[in-house]
Amino acid sequence: MKDVSNSPLVAAVEQGKSVDLESSVEETSKEEAVDTFTRACKRLLNPPVWHDLAGSLSASFTLKSPDGGEANRLAQINDYLQIDIPGPGPAAGDGYDWVKVENIAENADEDSEESLSMKLMSASNPGQPGQEIAHFFGEGASSTFIIKRKGNTINASYHGRNELPNNKDASLPDKVRNTIVAAGALAGISELQWSALIKGLLQKEIGG
Repeated sequence: MKDVSNSPLVAAVEQGKSVDLESSVEETSKEEAVDTFTRACKRLLNPPVWHDLAGSLSASFTLKSPDGGEANRLAQINDYLQIDIPGPGPAAGDGYDWVKVENIAENADEDSEESLSMKLMSASNPGQPGQEIAHFFGEGASSTFIIKRKGNTINASYHGRNELPNNKDASLPDKVRNTIVAAGALAGISELQWSALIKGLLQKEIGG
């Protein structure tokens, strides 16, 4: 895995676990490469399709606007992702885990290299603003996805940072639940999902 320290959206390692995953495809022409890159970017910004891309055992994602309402569009900065993980969810999140779209960055230069990055941060339930983090990882945990095309090569990568169980300010039931789910994630279960997702972003057909 190449050094990602110069990628501005990838958080610095401060605590907990870090994860770096990568997948790539090589197309036979620039036209095909641009098509694959464009398709992958649209999929990245459309979280409701992530479950189909990552497989039936993965979590389901619903895109929400900054006020918590339905967002039937591509993701934007300050949106939220409502995450439905198999099994019980946290009470703080009304049964769901939540992350916020912290940043989206685009570098568009078809003649050399182009990229799209999206950074997600563990967040509180937008229906309960100002309350505790409603995610099995605690405050400061982040997930950054990067789609990049250089020539005919398209690369999709995932970078998890500062992953620690969210058991500091949560209620006792949520502490227990978050510790159990985070333990599974830290043991590599979430890596299987993210690895499947970044590979799926590059597929020509969903499920293909």
